[in-house]
Amino acid sequence: MKKWVLWLVILLLLGYGFSQHKLKVVNEKPPEEENQTQEVTSQMNELKVTKDQIYKGNLLLVNKDHPVPPGAEESEAVNLFKHKELVNGFIVMDKTIQLSPSLVQKFSKMIDAAANDGVNRFLISSGYRDNKEQNQLYKQMGADYALPAGNSEHNLGLSLDIGSTQTEMSKAPEGKWLKKNAWRYGFILRYPADKTAITGIQSEPWHFRYVGLPHSAIMQEKNFVLEQYLNFLKEKKTIKTTVDNQTYEISYYPVSKNTTILVPANGRYQISGNNMDGIIVTMYP
Repeated sequence: MKKWVLWLVILLLLGYGFSQHKLKVVNEKPPEEENQTQEVTSQMNELKVTKDQIYKGNLLLVNKDHPVPPGAEESEAVNLFKHKELVNGFIVMDKTIQLSPSLVQKFSKMIDAAANDGVNRFLISSGYRDNKEQNQLYKQMGADYALPAGNSEHNLGLSLDIGSTQTEMSKAPEGKWLKKNAWRYGFILRYPADKTAITGIQSEPWHFRYVGLPHSAIMQEKNFVLEQYLNFLKEKKTIKTTVDNQTYEISYYPVSKNTTILVPANGRYQISGNNMDGIIVTMYP
């Protein structure tokens, strides 16, 4: 064989090998990335979120700077004295106390667990209050211990004052059990003694607020009150956590106008506004 023919064959073989290797590199990664994109897209749906979603949900911040949004007041609250079928395992202090049946059910589940630990002397001293009741309390208690009408969580309907038939909550087994375990059932101690500078309210060992899991678990772990937790979410944008073998992904989205977000097509999710400037989306399988 002539030398030029031999060299031509060698060059053709080298060129073929190089082209095959290059094709492999080019063709491996893009399809992989494309498949991943298609998979993610197929698992997520677009959801249009309107600005009014900022003012709905279990994570609404209500305090002296952020009043209860119009329409967010509890509309399903019932008089517990007149609905005695809801009163199981606890007593109500007077005939005026109102709560939504759904919140009573969550509370009942929590105190059932406490009863299993031998703690069972619970009472409810206050629940949902309308603006008239809140205004009267504000005049009686003053700004250090109460908020004006429209700025109290009691107007929102997600809080209740829990007492003990034995002694004051700061010393009672009921108060100690709740401080340690309420987070497991979605409740938080809203006004701890060491957070007065943040909440603007003196210590209230009886005031518990429902925010739901996994938020209560994160707040317990990090020793956050609601103000701190919402700021934490705004800073981090997205966090992941596991509670009782359940994995959650929590994301904050600023909302200044109607917007579109991605939510799981097959998984579960919850959306709550923060009553300030955005929404929190909690996703879980």
